[in-house]
Amino acid sequence: MSVPSTEADRRFAVWLSDPSTAAVEIARSMGYGAVVLDIEHGSFDLADLERFIPFIKASGMEVLAKVLGPERGPVQQALDFGADVVVIPHVENAAHARTVTGFAKFPPLGDRSFAGGRTASYGGMSDTWVLEQDAGTRCYPMIEDAGAVEEIEAILALPTVDGVFIGPSDLSLRRGRGAYARTEGDFADLQKIADAAADARKPWFLPAWSREEKEFAVRAGVDQMALIMQHGALAAGFSAPLDQTRQILADTHSSAAAPSASAGSPSGSADQQ
Repeated sequence: MSVPSTEADRRFAVWLSDPSTAAVEIARSMGYGAVVLDIEHGSFDLADLERFIPFIKASGMEVLAKVLGPERGPVQQALDFGADVVVIPHVENAAHARTVTGFAKFPPLGDRSFAGGRTASYGGMSDTWVLEQDAGTRCYPMIEDAGAVEEIEAILALPTVDGVFIGPSDLSLRRGRGAYARTEGDFADLQKIADAAADARKPWFLPAWSREEKEFAVRAGVDQMALIMQHGALAAGFSAPLDQTRQILADTHSSAAAPSASAGSPSGSADQQ
């Protein structure tokens, strides 16, 4: 892979649903500095993750692994493969967060199990390594359930929680607002989470697809944003040249159908003697 000419900015992430090396290389060349892997809804398997995570990190980008669910196995596997951040979906409340975020930290802080793989340089561990792992990797419960919003302060106070990752679409559904439409209620929830994170002095992450969401996030002190989804980028890239060509064809047909300026005009002047 060639050396990118633009410095990576970790504040800006792309959201991937499959292990596309080309997507990583393109995003990195533009200056993106982080990648969200949507393992929960995407087409990643363990073999993909074992190879793709170190590839992303070698390119100079952070890896945020949104795992399959709030369970021990997916959390530990993502961290064992080398993810910088493990994002845990469907955290219901503070009590649930205490249990599932514990899978991301070693005892006595949490309950993560040791694997002598990549992160341990394929060897054993030491007390120093354990401390470095706990401090160097981050655990973000997703705030996408009504109970999690209501108990956001207690969730952020947990020592196993390093920050939070907002899921606006599921949150809108679970707060009884229906499909996410960036309503006043949606932004009230986002602001509540942002304020709680600021009080706890912990970072928060927002998928910010629209300009309105990006402007809100910047004003509210977001740490990182996902700016575009892989499939959305493909759709935009495919549609732009198609729309452009259709417009050219329409303009051409309109020009061909329009009468010329001299059509029907007498060849001579009526005033000519």
